Amino acid sequence: MSECIFCNLPKDKEIIVSNDYAVAFYDGFPVTKYHTLIIPRRHIADYFELKKVEVDAINDLLHSQKVRLQKLDLTITGFNIGINVGEDAGQSIFHVHVHLIPRRSGDMKEPKGGVRGVIPEKQKY
Repeated sequence: MSECIFCNLPKDKEIIVSNDYAVAFYDGFPVTKYHTLIIPRRHIADYFELKKVEVDAINDLLHSQKVRLQKLDLTITGFNIGINVGEDAGQSIFHVHVHLIPRRSGDMKEPKGGVRGVIPEKQKY
């Protein structure tokens, strides 16, 4: 789509790693250092409408970027992986994008519950 920011990445946007069906680059508004976005090359809004080959390609980049980041930054001790599907789930750019968010010991007071924190009162159980 002509107005999609991910379909029209700036020429100077560094692509970290890519394959035939997906690309990875650092998030412009990172949660933590080296927060990476992995997107399909094809414009599509809903993760559940991806073709298997696209899901596999995204997973390949998730794994390779995880390994790369752990070599690059020895302080990384964990990761959050997230996908927002639909406006009510927080999706703000309607081109599938998978967040790979490196985590470090002590980066927040109580990390227990991880992605459950999308609804803050449900994070702790």
